[in-house]
Amino acid sequence: MLLWVSLLVLAPVSGQFATEPKSVIFLHSPWTTVFQGENVTLTCKAFHLDASEKIKWYRWYLLEKTQSETSGNTHEVHESGDYRCQAQDSPLSNRVGLFFSPANLILQAPLDVFEKESVILRCRAKANTGLKTIKLYKNGKVLEDHTVEISVGMLTDFHIHQASLKDNGKYHCTGVKEDDQLVSSNSVKIEVQELFPRPVLRASSTQPTEGGAVTLTCETQLSPQRPDVQLQFHFFRDRRSLGSGWGSSPEFWIHTIWRENSGSYWCQAQSMNSSVQKQSQRLQIQVKKVVPDIRIYSRPKLVFEGQELVLICSVNGVPGPITVSWYRKFKLRTERKLHTSSETEFKIPVVQNSHDGEYYCVASNSRSSFRSDPVTINVKGVLLMKIEATLWRTMSYRFSLTEEHSGNYYCTADNGLGLQSSETLRLSVTIPVSHPVLTLRAPGAQAVVGDMMELHCEAQRGSPPIWYHFYHEDVSLESSSSSFGRGASFNLLLTAEHSGNYFCEANNGQGFQRSNTVSLTVRVPVSQPVLTLRASRAQAVVGDMLELHCEAQRGSPPILYQFYHKDVAVGNSSATLGGGASFNLSLTTKHSGNYSCKAGNGLGVQQSEVMLLSVIVPVSRPILTLRAPRAQAVVGDVVELHCEAQRGSPPILYQFYHKNVTLESSMSHSGQGVSLNLSLTANHSGTYSCEADNGLGPQCSEAVTLSITGISSRDQGSSRPQASPSGSCLGSPPQG
Repeated sequence: MLLWVSLLVLAPVSGQFATEPKSVIFLHSPWTTVFQGENVTLTCKAFHLDASEKIKWYRWYLLEKTQSETSGNTHEVHESGDYRCQAQDSPLSNRVGLFFSPANLILQAPLDVFEKESVILRCRAKANTGLKTIKLYKNGKVLEDHTVEISVGMLTDFHIHQASLKDNGKYHCTGVKEDDQLVSSNSVKIEVQELFPRPVLRASSTQPTEGGAVTLTCETQLSPQRPDVQLQFHFFRDRRSLGSGWGSSPEFWIHTIWRENSGSYWCQAQSMNSSVQKQSQRLQIQVKKVVPDIRIYSRPKLVFEGQELVLICSVNGVPGPITVSWYRKFKLRTERKLHTSSETEFKIPVVQNSHDGEYYCVASNSRSSFRSDPVTINVKGVLLMKIEATLWRTMSYRFSLTEEHSGNYYCTADNGLGLQSSETLRLSVTIPVSHPVLTLRAPGAQAVVGDMMELHCEAQRGSPPIWYHFYHEDVSLESSSSSFGRGASFNLLLTAEHSGNYFCEANNGQGFQRSNTVSLTVRVPVSQPVLTLRASRAQAVVGDMLELHCEAQRGSPPILYQFYHKDVAVGNSSATLGGGASFNLSLTTKHSGNYSCKAGNGLGVQQSEVMLLSVIVPVSRPILTLRAPRAQAVVGDVVELHCEAQRGSPPILYQFYHKNVTLESSMSHSGQGVSLNLSLTANHSGTYSCEADNGLGPQCSEAVTLSITGISSRDQGSSRPQASPSGSCLGSPPQG
């Protein structure tokens, strides 16, 4: 029978990145109403970052009082009431009401119902209650009526498809028993919740300047009760789709926005199966026009021959990335492009008289170009000394050299009949290099295998060109020349072998200078660890001491190892020198299951493959039972011999004995006992015993005597149970 229902849930509206989410309770089985005598398993989950790595305890509350504290996240309950849980470092969960009903008929519903989901309402009768007719009611009115022959213990499911708000209400079911007695179930209140609220579109700026970047964020909050649901997002401007369509990221980046990109923006969010889709309101973004400001400056302002001249292009209001071109204007209205680069400075290392003229710069992006006003450069000579010579035709001038004295020199002579200039001589003052500084530049705070490491060597003083040499443990790696005094770099793709000491040398022909030594430690991420289960024998047996050993073959210490049983953390250990870590367990039957371990050294966590552990329980002493159709067995009766051990892991081999003679063997794979039927003759009187063995040592029952009526007591033997003879069941004393 089908019931078409739509469900809607109103979840709290919060940001995409809400803080301190509550703990959440999940039910297994999913029903909030069950029969008395049944159990419900609660699972507590936390959703803060790295929850699985940190949680050491879970607290369970019933009627606001602490019921227990566990290391695992599951808890089995059998009492009615409101339950809450709290994972370490997380707030308390919402209340979850459970009802363990004594009634003959119950209506079962899931804890949470979300929009567009398929939901089952289960009308269930007790095992001893047979029903002829089932009816389902909503708010007191019959929804569906179907008469069926229902066997004892059967149930009827009512299906709700594509749930929505119209299906909110109180539901119950009734049934008519075989004797025409009417029975009624409990009431269940259905409130359909939102899977996620309507998204809100936010922008990093609603009035950006053209050429700038804008980030759009489609904010919503998925219900924590549905952690397995994934959302997709789609962004639009007016009626146009942005990007490549649906994607998993709630953010969309517009790296460069222009005035024509102004408009109405909106987004959509939907579940991965597209069953729930919602649209945000529209957000207006108005892109402001850029007002460029391009100016050119010279440094220094007064330019003398022999000095360095730096032209600076100040660029404001031009969206990047930009390139800068430099131009020089000549007489006769001609001009020449000097240089183009992404740098906003242009250098003339040594200025001469010929560098007189007008200069301007042009800043360009991918869409347009903007020109500065020109600046005029007038190169002046520097007067060093003025000397009047009355007796000599030659004069000298001496000075102590510094690096500022590089440049062009000339002299003039004047005796009142006209000034004469000499030819210009070029003087280059070479400065020895200073001690270089070696800098190691990695992409992160730590140097990790696979990173690209830049080694940069630079001397703060020294005339170019300068040769730089890089060394690792006194072995030369690379040489590089710098013609502009900015140092030199060398890149290394890091491996573990690159750990060690580095230094560099600088030389411009005036002698080598060596940097200080810099030590580099290259850290290696952990490899996938290997989990080994070490027991004292081939099979793990209750009472044995089991060692769990986890070891990663690669990885820089210290390494933190964590051990898991059925995805629940059971212990951790840190290895500071390598070699892995171990964790010991004294085995019980509860230790059977899947085990894994994780290894981490701050560069990521790796998990081992899962290992299955089966803990074997030795068989207990079996019990032999003789089952006859009457109090006194007679010849011709069929007697059942039943042998069963109350404890022991299957398969168990059972053997039956009569007067120390093996009758039959039978294997039990289910853990239950086995039986042997005998059609009695006079020869069947006497003592019987049985033996159970699952490979961990046989156990023997006590001996039981079968007396057959009509046979002399001399042939019957004793009527008391007897212990088996020494030996096994054929000769050893009985074992407990």
